[in-house]
Amino acid sequence: MAVFAFAGLAAGPEQTERHLGHIETAQKAEGYGFRNGSVVVAPVPFSSPMIGSGLALGAGYLFKTSPDANTSVVGLGGLRSDNGSQAAAGMVNLAFPGNRWQIKAFAARADAVYDLYTGLGVLPVSQDGSLVRINAAYGVTTELSAGVLLRYLETSIAPNAGLLPPSLQPDADLEIGTFGLSLDWDRRDDSDYPTQGTRLTAFATRSHTLGGLSRRYDKGYAILDGYRPLGRRGVLALRGTICAASGNTPFFDQCSIGATDNMRGFNSTQFIGARSASVQAEYRKRFSKRWGGVVFAGTGWTGPEFGDLTQGGSHSAAGAGLRYRVSKKFPVDFSIDVSRNNAQETQLYVYVGQRF
Repeated sequence: MAVFAFAGLAAGPEQTERHLGHIETAQKAEGYGFRNGSVVVAPVPFSSPMIGSGLALGAGYLFKTSPDANTSVVGLGGLRSDNGSQAAAGMVNLAFPGNRWQIKAFAARADAVYDLYTGLGVLPVSQDGSLVRINAAYGVTTELSAGVLLRYLETSIAPNAGLLPPSLQPDADLEIGTFGLSLDWDRRDDSDYPTQGTRLTAFATRSHTLGGLSRRYDKGYAILDGYRPLGRRGVLALRGTICAASGNTPFFDQCSIGATDNMRGFNSTQFIGARSASVQAEYRKRFSKRWGGVVFAGTGWTGPEFGDLTQGGSHSAAGAGLRYRVSKKFPVDFSIDVSRNNAQETQLYVYVGQRF
């Protein structure tokens, strides 16, 4: 979900895409082919530090192209939050026989209201825009896939009071095209609730402005997740993230604690920079078939260069959460987390699925 997240505008599409993604597991296919699919509709409340609380609605048509292929889905979704943010999105994920080819297309329109952290203080802003993203990946093996990614982003941002700082004014109205390469090495035993294995995902992109002054910037990041059983019905989950962006990257496309790594505890615009790194750990425990809980902690750093990451101090948070399994057949949880950071701020998260 955090792939190419763009600050506040991403919060709406990210929540919608996360919601649409998890409805893929909501069927047990008894046949194969487009005509043997089924329709799933799922409304889910959410809460995030960036855009507040609200309701997301996802609907999808799910089918399998063959017994050895992942579920394909054609979906629509939308959300609205209590601070006035709203988004609408559509997605098409196609997995061909044997998962040899997987094509994912996502389009969204969002209007987000959020707080932007600047050197002059917290600035309330409104950001609107449109996003189209296509990722085509080839399965080199059953575990390893490589692909190409295309993205079109049009966005504008305006302060709700006062003026944008001069350093952010070049990012106020942009139209951007992006080309990228992706790598996914997935050795987990399950995509929704893994109990063992690892997953490495990596992206490298180059973006160009499509109008106005010519501008080019690069970005790359990698995420390594690991899982192992711990105790009776327990799982230890670990995540490490590293990110780098060129110096002229717009603020909404830079590396971010909370957006790039999905770390809980901070607003996604609070700590952004050209470089970031973070580590997270979570212990997951199933109490029964329906109920479970987690405790988690994480630490992250941002800076202009990797050698300067620790100069701004570490940004740490820890917390606990409750899980309710929405289906006895499929390991998809409704999640509520409370996080406390080292600035003594408390954040509430409500979403579907696991954080990583």
